[in-house]
Amino acid sequence: MAPVTTTGEEMHALVERLYPLCRSITGDGVRATLEIVGEYLPLETHEVATGTQVLDWTVPQEWNIRDAYVADASGERVVDFRASSLHVLGYSVPVAATMPLSELRPHLYTLPDHPSWVPYRTSYYKPEWGFCLAQETLDALPEGEYEVRVDSTLADGHLTYAEHVIPGQVPEEVIVSCHVCHPSLANDNLAGVAVATYLARALAEQERQPYYTYRFIFAPGTIGAITWLARNADRIEQVKHGLVLACAGDRGQLTYKQSRRGNAEIDRVLEHVLTASERPHTIREFTPYGYDERQYCSPGFDLGVGSLSRTPYAGYPEYHTSADNPDFVSPEAMTDTLAVCREAFAVLDRNRAYVNLSPYGEPQLGRRGLYDSLGGRSDAKEAQMAMLWVLSLSDGEHSLLDVAERAGLPFETVAAAADALHGAGLIKA
Repeated sequence: MAPVTTTGEEMHALVERLYPLCRSITGDGVRATLEIVGEYLPLETHEVATGTQVLDWTVPQEWNIRDAYVADASGERVVDFRASSLHVLGYSVPVAATMPLSELRPHLYTLPDHPSWVPYRTSYYKPEWGFCLAQETLDALPEGEYEVRVDSTLADGHLTYAEHVIPGQVPEEVIVSCHVCHPSLANDNLAGVAVATYLARALAEQERQPYYTYRFIFAPGTIGAITWLARNADRIEQVKHGLVLACAGDRGQLTYKQSRRGNAEIDRVLEHVLTASERPHTIREFTPYGYDERQYCSPGFDLGVGSLSRTPYAGYPEYHTSADNPDFVSPEAMTDTLAVCREAFAVLDRNRAYVNLSPYGEPQLGRRGLYDSLGGRSDAKEAQMAMLWVLSLSDGEHSLLDVAERAGLPFETVAAAADALHGAGLIKA
């Protein structure tokens, strides 16, 4: 795993800063999150009104919450939203009542197998109210009357999402998407938000302008991605590649989930980068369940979008619980995830097919100074072979990644060879 860097510490600090906010699929928690991300990146924020038809869905009412608690007969809060946003069932409708514990119990959610943890539960599309608490807290509650209060509003409003665009040399796009709808969960969304934020900064600050245009999408899960697709359906052909970032900060090994196509360029690039780096990793086939890759890969769009995580969703006990806190994610893991993204996009950005301009026999490299440029290099033989392979496969149909895979050479070596041959006028893109 990558060593701790200043960037890793900064990403972790961003996770800690965002952690207390109560996010949901709509509402002021999403806006507050995007305002903070906007301090790191210029964002274009979009507000889509309740009732807007987005593909087969409709933008729901906006939910906001100010307070929620369960108090015992003495007035002490035994469950308190102010202590953690996980304590309230997401999208709870307002309630103000006093009731016995027996009547309250059906509205209480716990994790009996992890009695000290608080679960994350929601009821987005069914009017309901409830509280999440530790099983040990529930076990300690005596029978009696309890005051129940959810000070929330569910009313017509807006769904909010934001974009950050890094212009490239061409208008064709790579999208990077992460969800901003979960409350206090550090790995399952905040680590992805932090890595996406610092990935965008790294791409914007690099010396060479990216080849592709990079569009970063910060949106609520499912309904946010569907809304983005609905609003961009007329230009969707510009999206050539994409990556969903989630669960990006735990200490597990990296996992790449392929696009629905299974052989999209982004799939090949991630597999190549992970294998060549000798990082422990897992490549998983596409399934229509998970994060927003399933929206981007839905058959009507069929975009080449994969998903990068560390331990996949639901693959660790802390998933969707209070144990997914800032201590669960590490600067080292987020640094490693960021490094893989940068390596993958460096390959994607340079992966071209070339045409050999001297295809009849092997061109004379010596008189063009190409062999001389290798003098003294420890990898001179490898670099020479890379030139010969590029010349051999530059038929307009084989990309540099094809060359690297077939020749068994590092992509960077092959790309450098292509640069040298292009500079000598022997190949063209």
